[in-house]
Amino acid sequence: MAAVLFGFLALVGCGPGGNVVTHLGPTGGTPVEGGTVTMALPPAATPNWIFPIGAPGYLAGYNSAIQNLLFLPLYLPEKKGDALTMDSPRGLAEPPRYSDGNKTVTVTLKKGHRWSDGKPVTTRDVKFWFDLIKHNKEEWAGYSPGLMPDDVKAFEITGDRTFRLRLNRAYNPAWFTANELQDAVALPVHAWNPGHEGPKQAFARLMRHARQFSRFATDPLWKTVNGPWTVEKWTTTGQVSLTPNKKYRGPDTPHLDRVILKPFTTADSEFNVLRAGGVDYGYIPPSVMARSATFKELGYRIDPWEGWAVTYIVLNYHHPTAGPLLRQPYLRQALQHLIDQKAISRVIWHGSAAPTLGPVPASLLDGEPYPYDPERARALLAAHGWAERAGVLRCVRPGSGAGECGTGVLRGRELRFSLLSQSGSTETANTMQAVKSEFGKAGIALDIRQQPLNTVLGTTVPCKPAEPLCAQWQLGFFGTQGSWYFPPDPSGEKIFATNAPSNMGSWSDRRTDRLIRATEYSDSPTALRDYGREVARRLPVLWTPNPAYQVSVIRNDLRGVDQNPTLTLAPQDWYFVTADGRKGGPGS
Repeated sequence: MAAVLFGFLALVGCGPGGNVVTHLGPTGGTPVEGGTVTMALPPAATPNWIFPIGAPGYLAGYNSAIQNLLFLPLYLPEKKGDALTMDSPRGLAEPPRYSDGNKTVTVTLKKGHRWSDGKPVTTRDVKFWFDLIKHNKEEWAGYSPGLMPDDVKAFEITGDRTFRLRLNRAYNPAWFTANELQDAVALPVHAWNPGHEGPKQAFARLMRHARQFSRFATDPLWKTVNGPWTVEKWTTTGQVSLTPNKKYRGPDTPHLDRVILKPFTTADSEFNVLRAGGVDYGYIPPSVMARSATFKELGYRIDPWEGWAVTYIVLNYHHPTAGPLLRQPYLRQALQHLIDQKAISRVIWHGSAAPTLGPVPASLLDGEPYPYDPERARALLAAHGWAERAGVLRCVRPGSGAGECGTGVLRGRELRFSLLSQSGSTETANTMQAVKSEFGKAGIALDIRQQPLNTVLGTTVPCKPAEPLCAQWQLGFFGTQGSWYFPPDPSGEKIFATNAPSNMGSWSDRRTDRLIRATEYSDSPTALRDYGREVARRLPVLWTPNPAYQVSVIRNDLRGVDQNPTLTLAPQDWYFVTADGRKGGPGS
């Protein structure tokens, strides 16, 4: 046993950043410059998009987290108490100024920012971004009809550092800053459009480069950045290596020599590498949280990373056969009554998840409108014309009247669904099996297929009924680290509004749309609560337990790590320490 323990300690000490300091606690020590940190990416996650204008199917949080380190957004959210603020010092712009009855917004860029080729960052770079999304909005994954850029009547440059937006009406300033201006980013127009092409031609060319995954590290286009980091390597397997941008002039210049973002196929494979010292900043599966004391003894600290998120199973309302079923409110209610969120959170996620109650933080809701209740679920289905035949419920009373199966549901139709779920997590696999089991007890068949996260995200996208892609999935799950991370103002224009870019199942409801618009226009504190309560009741998706993004395991001698609930990263603030009185540091 002693020999095995000695071997384990030796392995822990052979990580890429140098030996883990087992005699140093999570506080104290002397800061040192330099070193390399290897951070584990989520299971089956492969960064695959570098262009700061997102495309459908490429919206994973780790993609945007990396983009923000290369191309600074105007505004970045930070946690402030139980809420979020947009006053991060890392943002490119000063706080916006609203005037003309909240119909005009004036933005001033902070002084001193430059591109990595030495050119200054100016308002023309922001205007370049705006022109690209304005003239190519249907291809921008962030586009919701009526919102940015539709809500901007004019973009007026008033100086190298100041521009003014003329809006098409008055908006809630807190909402507009948090949810509209957070998308704004400066793009290097001098390097990316030296030939002064029109916005459509320039966008098409940039998108061609953005789809050349294997060239992200070598394409000169992506070398011109204004963030604290630049890409050193980006492999087709998803490993990303970042090094400091020597021309960065922000308030938080990097201390480290290099940050490596390392992909893993499963949480178990990451756990094995973490145990062997191959990761400085990783995570443990909830199933091994009982062994977390071992890591503390070996020089690590445990810090759950709570996300500003909700988690759910998305429903494809445009699927040719499943769609008519999923459009029946009673059926969605029955399905939700069959998901035992409390037991799944406690048993499968070992307390690292909590029930999702609706589309906004639980503090804005009054409770769970459809708690686990199998008897209620069976009663709802029986009352609407479903009877069991050979172990599966079938429609025996078709029609759209009271007590019938509903519009578009044919006689004899089975209650059978297929679910496309992300792979790589034991907890997610067990959650889906628990759901399958409860559905089965009620006579609902659920067939589960697991695929890597990028595959699930690329398949479960909004679609029109006639499109072939619509027939490829019925239910989808991409929530091992949370399905949807709220914008700083957790309204629903990007996720549950009709034709919203992240409305994967194509949910459409007039009352929902009206309530969402109220959150955009009014600063009344009841607007967001009214939206949350109504959508929780209408069930556009099936709510499932919301896990922590991860249970982080971080070397004690790695400091400055701030686990932002919106999943942004700031490795420029990370640094190593050595024990007081000792020389040298990790990687030295």
